[in-house]
Amino acid sequence: MPALLNGTATGASPISAEAATKQPLCQIITPVGMLGYGFVDAHVEAELERLSSLSTPTAIILDSGSTDSGPSKLALGTMSCPRASYERDMHKLIKLNRKYNVPVLIGSAGGDGADEHVDVLLDIIKEHSEEPENSDWNLKVLAIYAGVPHGLVSERLKAGRIEGCGQFVPQLTQETVDQTVRIVAQMGPEPYLDAMLANQDFDIIIGGRAYDPAPYIAFAAYHARQKGCTSGIEVMRSLSEAEVGAFAHMGKIMECGGACATPKSNASAALVYQDATFDILPLDPASRCIPRSVAAHVMYENARPDVLYGPGGYMDLTKTTFEQLDDGKTVRVAGALFKTSESLGQNYTVKLEGARVCGFRTVFVGSYRDPILIRQLGTLFPKIKQYVKMQHKHVKEAYDVDFHVYGLNPDGVTTNSANGIFVVCEALADSQKVANSVASTARIACIHASYEGQKANAGNFGFGHGGKFDFEANECTEFSLYHLMALDEGEAGANYAASHEEGMAQRTDGQALFHWTVSTIGTGEGTQEQPTGNGTHSNGFTNGDNSTPAAPPTTPQPLALPADIRYLRDIANIIRSKNAGPYEITVDIIFDSQAIYELVKSSGLLSSEYIARLYGIPSEQIVWSGFFDTALAFKVTFPRLRNGKPVATGGFMESDVHGSQLHVELLDLELDEELISKIRGLQK
Repeated sequence: MPALLNGTATGASPISAEAATKQPLCQIITPVGMLGYGFVDAHVEAELERLSSLSTPTAIILDSGSTDSGPSKLALGTMSCPRASYERDMHKLIKLNRKYNVPVLIGSAGGDGADEHVDVLLDIIKEHSEEPENSDWNLKVLAIYAGVPHGLVSERLKAGRIEGCGQFVPQLTQETVDQTVRIVAQMGPEPYLDAMLANQDFDIIIGGRAYDPAPYIAFAAYHARQKGCTSGIEVMRSLSEAEVGAFAHMGKIMECGGACATPKSNASAALVYQDATFDILPLDPASRCIPRSVAAHVMYENARPDVLYGPGGYMDLTKTTFEQLDDGKTVRVAGALFKTSESLGQNYTVKLEGARVCGFRTVFVGSYRDPILIRQLGTLFPKIKQYVKMQHKHVKEAYDVDFHVYGLNPDGVTTNSANGIFVVCEALADSQKVANSVASTARIACIHASYEGQKANAGNFGFGHGGKFDFEANECTEFSLYHLMALDEGEAGANYAASHEEGMAQRTDGQALFHWTVSTIGTGEGTQEQPTGNGTHSNGFTNGDNSTPAAPPTTPQPLALPADIRYLRDIANIIRSKNAGPYEITVDIIFDSQAIYELVKSSGLLSSEYIARLYGIPSEQIVWSGFFDTALAFKVTFPRLRNGKPVATGGFMESDVHGSQLHVELLDLELDEELISKIRGLQK
């Protein structure tokens, strides 16, 4: 049988003769999963040289955004990376664009896709073009803006056309809209397509907030479009469920770069075929894609692995297959479908994202080492809070104070008596002045509070890290919008505007929600550099013959079972947790052995009821739970909770903004003797 991974089996065998004659549509390279993180130039150049032997178009596409790192970008106008990091990566991307004449498409500029951050990337390109060595540049750069006027959101809210994106997202109110600093809408592929159709000779597209796969879908859809399509909406309607499903699935995998490989790496490439299939491979010679690693990636950061919602519909991945090709590092993927909202009789919806300032923070850090005191922290911290309250009876504005404590086990005993425990205190108030006072008062109480059996009366608390007593953390932010807004016919696309200001001013109901501008950057004649090989690209197409053999990938080692099997970590290959949007956490447990996976699945070890007890969550609040045979995995998704209430990532008292540390509770899940015995039986 072919090496298909379709929910029940995996294997390895040469690809079929039919597969060897497939007709390619386009190729896409993603240098890294996040613009600004840096990438390995040599890996990307080697793949561009290899692809230059093909006659189908190639693009460089990468994402730049995420809600993972919290709400501060939307509320304060900051970016995910320092400006210097974007300057470095953009310069390298432009050099590749010029050397290989391949378009560069970027989504969610600056991390949040705010209009200001689209302009920042435009400014960076302009600054690079003014350097003497770049005097021959002449770049056509398209900028697509995703900012949404508050007035439009208010109108749709009043009309009942906005709802929370998930069951734990609070109902939106007009007060919340008014408090939100900036609002963006997560665009689909249609705005990219509109800009591309009108500017087929573009060099670079800088997109505002976008659905992560959107630029990938757009590039593939552009080359698969039927003749006569004049808008992005028409292009998407002209394609089949299988075509859009393949493009969206490909984009969902590719937008994280080489994270789908084993071991995970920076860069990846996709070869998309005309029959709604695609190949995925990592560009690091030491990595390889295998069916399970690619299948498992669809679980990453998603609430469920089989149905993934996005602008205008959802991906249905229930019938996807994953085939190992005979180079040992490439996986062929097929079977995804995209069900459009229109086909379901529903409105096209876009996700709105926004954030607000909820106060000002001051922080202090320090440590306790005295074991007599440590045993009493459960009563000491409430006393400190009462002392703070007593000292601020005169304060009229709202404030709060609380503690992060590291180094205690669930019984309140230090896990390392030599080093003690570490404490981070957060004070939140309506003003920085009061936040400073609250933090200072709490710190003084931490130092000088008395306790039963006290021996050391010179001071309880080790502090002064970085030469500071307290640290002003300035504005505290929180997500205020994470909601779906229904669109009218024609609003999913983008219109041309002479300037961003004109684009915002011309927006009316029934017109496209998004707009793009065109900039010619550089005063040169646009002479292209030449690639080092024989193949050269021309407007996204390639010719010539150049092949760069890949170094043999390292073979991933199967899970080595310890002599004493006791815990889940002894038999699972991956145990991870991550945000699934700002309001939810998802946990993935992935096995390397099909036999062990089947034993665990039938044992009853993992269930939504058990996960609910483990994390102290009511079982009815489990968002999704189940086994995913395609990846030999168990997945469960549940709400972010603080003090028993759903919260979004990144606000007051946040200590794990990515949600990546909640897997620890599962590492030491004990296996029962019957399961251990059956696993041992597999080794005989």
